[in-house]
Amino acid sequence: MSRLFGSVRARATLAATLVVAVALVAAGTAVLLSLRSNLLGEAGTQAERSAREVATELAVGTPYADLSLDVDDRPVQVVDDDGVLVAASEDLERISGTGVDVVKPQPAASPGGEDADADDDADDDDFGESLEPGEIGGRITVSDGSATIDGDTEDYRFAAVPVKTDDRGTLTVYAGAPLSAEHGAVNTALTVMLIGFPLLLAVVAWVTWLVTRRALRPVEGIRREMAAITASEDLARRVPVPATHDEVARLASTTNETLAALEASVERQRGFVADASHELRSPIASLRTQLEVAAAHPELLDLDGAVADTVRLQRLAADLLLLARLDAGERPAEARVDLAALAREAAEGRTGVSVRGAEGPVGVAGSRGQLGRVLANLLDNAQRHARSAVEVSVRRDGDAVVAAVADDGDGVPAADRERIFERFVRLDAARSRDDGGAGLGLAIARDVAVRHGGTLTVHDAPAGGALFELRLPADRARTARDM
Repeated sequence: MSRLFGSVRARATLAATLVVAVALVAAGTAVLLSLRSNLLGEAGTQAERSAREVATELAVGTPYADLSLDVDDRPVQVVDDDGVLVAASEDLERISGTGVDVVKPQPAASPGGEDADADDDADDDDFGESLEPGEIGGRITVSDGSATIDGDTEDYRFAAVPVKTDDRGTLTVYAGAPLSAEHGAVNTALTVMLIGFPLLLAVVAWVTWLVTRRALRPVEGIRREMAAITASEDLARRVPVPATHDEVARLASTTNETLAALEASVERQRGFVADASHELRSPIASLRTQLEVAAAHPELLDLDGAVADTVRLQRLAADLLLLARLDAGERPAEARVDLAALAREAAEGRTGVSVRGAEGPVGVAGSRGQLGRVLANLLDNAQRHARSAVEVSVRRDGDAVVAAVADDGDGVPAADRERIFERFVRLDAARSRDDGGAGLGLAIARDVAVRHGGTLTVHDAPAGGALFELRLPADRARTARDM
């Protein structure tokens, strides 16, 4: 059961059914209340019409015995000022709801006495209006009750209508209209709802179940394909993209983009491991050879070569460690760094390197160590390719800080200006590894620039060589203080 309702399909079906059920109950209740109200109003109107007909006869002086009290077999009572029943339907056996439970008329008191006049005033006060002889009251009262006529008991709605007569004082006519039609209609509507609503809910649940299954079928296809990719570890596979152009299609497209990015990342990691293994093999093999020769022939030990291979191995290990940390998503420290001062420190002690540009602080936010490594790598690359001079400049450019390293060498061909930032790429294949490095310096520099929210690009230098531009967001707090 928990597995069934744990599915999106089951939850969607249940939710839709519940919403429709609540709507149906609310609508059904409103319909029943409206139907009952309309039927009760209609019954009240019928009762008032019957009472006014009898009241009209009384107003013109019709004797009690000649009143039309048995029309349509409805209960009718005529009560005088003293609350005495003076006329009633012939077959009336029992009545309630009118305030007068008597069903057999009693002799009326003399209409001409003083008591009659006093009762007239009291009756007028009861209805809140002063009636003239022969006048029928315009305001009625309505009540619900029951009556038994000729052995049949039913519920009725009673209307009370006052009438002022010339010789009998103020009389009140009670006439009832049966509520059987109201009860029958309400019960019929309720029965239809009790039978129809469950059937309608069953149809809603069934349709929702089918529609949801159809809508989620592509999702199930995506899930199966992802499970197959996980089992086979074949990242070249892709999930099917439905031709619906909806959220599921966008989900499939995003999933394929993620798989493509993951495949590229895995391939890049595999290439990185292979290249790193190849680069590490050379200095390790050279160092081992020198140590083996030294062990057999101490006098032949090339100490300088061993130290150089050790330093090269140490630098390569440091580069690989930094790249691994960058690939792991390590965020740079949010320190405040003066890029101009950092450029001067990186150029200090280097032959043929000049620094120009801003004299004051030029602040950026980031890791001082990593940004220093970028400048050092750019200067190492420029010195390897320059004929005689390397120039470093730092300047503000709007909301950015630009550090530029230019040399007067041969420059970088336009076709290779992106490839040189790939790992283990060296354009000069004939160059020795000892002189040219492992091809990680520019890759590290760009990765660090990107992690700091900046860019690293290469262009043609004014002197004809290569111009590397490191563009970083300016430290807003530092810039505001400088202004």
